[in-house]
Amino acid sequence: MDAYAVSVLTNIGLLGFLALSAYLVLLAGEMSFGQQAFFGIGAYCGGMLTAMAGWPLPLAALAAMAAGAAAAVAVALPTLRLRGLYFAMATLAAAEMARIGFELLHWQVEVAGEPVGPDGTQGFRGIRWVFEAGLAPEGYAVLVWTALAAVTALLAVAERARLGATLRAVGEDPALAAALGLDVHRFKLGVIAASGGLAALGGVLFAHHNTYIEPRNFDVMLGVHGLAYALIGGLGTVFGALVGVALDVGLLEGVRVFQGYRMIVFGGLVALLLVLRPRGLLDEETVRWIGRRFS
Repeated sequence: MDAYAVSVLTNIGLLGFLALSAYLVLLAGEMSFGQQAFFGIGAYCGGMLTAMAGWPLPLAALAAMAAGAAAAVAVALPTLRLRGLYFAMATLAAAEMARIGFELLHWQVEVAGEPVGPDGTQGFRGIRWVFEAGLAPEGYAVLVWTALAAVTALLAVAERARLGATLRAVGEDPALAAALGLDVHRFKLGVIAASGGLAALGGVLFAHHNTYIEPRNFDVMLGVHGLAYALIGGLGTVFGALVGVALDVGLLEGVRVFQGYRMIVFGGLVALLLVLRPRGLLDEETVRWIGRRFS
């Protein structure tokens, strides 16, 4: 397969984790502009564990997911009292604090005679697990998509179970859900923790794909794109978030005629869809129609 096509497919898979994390928060009735913070925490934590401590990637990914989930809970505890735009702005502020924290992070150790580790704005080089494992780009793309498929399948099963119905009920009418005896605050905390862990997993895989990361990789535009993917793809199914990524990265970036105009076209597409289809392309009604059509 063409190297450019492999790169695009890998990027779709990596950003798919970020989009799914934003999708979970949206289903819980909140809007987060800060998922890039947990994506970055996963990238830095996973990179340090493999490059500096010599951990295998699976263990490093699990530890990074735990760190991402803990960070998400730490952000949510004081901010979940806020609603709507106030919560969204609070998550954005927290993400910017995390990015500044990455810029201030200087911690290097000597590995094979060379300094390895985060060096503030100079970035974090030497994340070499992919080379040490002997993975070709195609092999790493398979790894990314295998992990994404497993996560997507798990979320799809959960959506069809009682957990999915409860999540939608909390997002659509938290007062009614509370009246029915559900601890809405605790439930939302759990969902946000899961979204932080999911974003962190994407960050781990992103860091090991690029082998180099820097704080500006995790700026506000990454968070805006992650949220936009979930919104334009649709809130009727977990697959909607992946459709949103495919439209942006697969079509607007992958098709070279759009290069140089990608951000303009993407912004216009988001604005148009939010007006015409506020719940996205695969909204609940469309998903029910598809289910009746093929049942």
